[in-house]
Amino acid sequence: MKTLHAASADPQLMPLRADHLSQAVDLSRALAWPYREADWRFAFELGTGLAVEAEGRLVGTALWWPQGESHATVGMIIVSSAMQGKGIGRALMDGLLQRTGERTLILNSTQEGLALYTRLGFIAHGQIYQHQALLEQASQFAAHDGAHVRVMQVEDEPSVRQLDRAATGRDRSALLSHLFDIGILLVVDYGDGVAAYACAREWGRGVVIGPVIASGPAAVPDAKALIAALAQAHRDRFIRIDVTEDSGLSPWLSENGLPCVGHAKPMVRTTHTFPNTAETDAHLFALSNQSIG
Repeated sequence: MKTLHAASADPQLMPLRADHLSQAVDLSRALAWPYREADWRFAFELGTGLAVEAEGRLVGTALWWPQGESHATVGMIIVSSAMQGKGIGRALMDGLLQRTGERTLILNSTQEGLALYTRLGFIAHGQIYQHQALLEQASQFAAHDGAHVRVMQVEDEPSVRQLDRAATGRDRSALLSHLFDIGILLVVDYGDGVAAYACAREWGRGVVIGPVIASGPAAVPDAKALIAALAQAHRDRFIRIDVTEDSGLSPWLSENGLPCVGHAKPMVRTTHTFPNTAETDAHLFALSNQSIG
């Protein structure tokens, strides 16, 4: 356990524990982040976290999720408003950097976090578009062709894992295993195997759609078909989806009743070059959520 300052009453850096999660909900709620305790538990069980306590209360969090030996994502970095300006955010990030080693790190930054992450060697690129709304019956998603969309079967799991790795360049096996357990997954199949997949699960104020990954010449219409099918299945629910700038889907989502309500800035920190010679036509259209990627 590490002390941020010399005095014993000052904030203490320590591993995030399961009994911290109810207080973590309060921290995220103060920022108007919609995490439920179940969402914190999902992230906690999938990754590793750091916490900062002051006088026995949780005042800061940061988590990271290993994705193979070469990569990790970083997120849920929160410091209580009452404790900001005391070096807690920097201490949390320094702790994460020590633990992640030479992995390439990926995070999606708020505007407030950009300066700190830039000082720590993260480089910004692209944009994430956050779309959400209570989906109305009048949505145009109903008109989208889903003739080749079907429910994912157990025998599809290896193909989905392979497609995901091709699109992201990362080993997200642990994330996918969790999603297979709790989510609704659809695939696009033209009769010769899985060409695309998407997941929807309970999250935040309702349902989050993501990841969405598609490959081949029909990747864009396939991604749209999957999103449309999942949106249709969750009418009258609050739906959120975080899409990449490269996906080009942001205007289409707005037209179909899911307006863009915010942005995040993808950032990457690389300290070691890992060879990646694979060529792929698979693309990541939507994140599982902004924290885990």
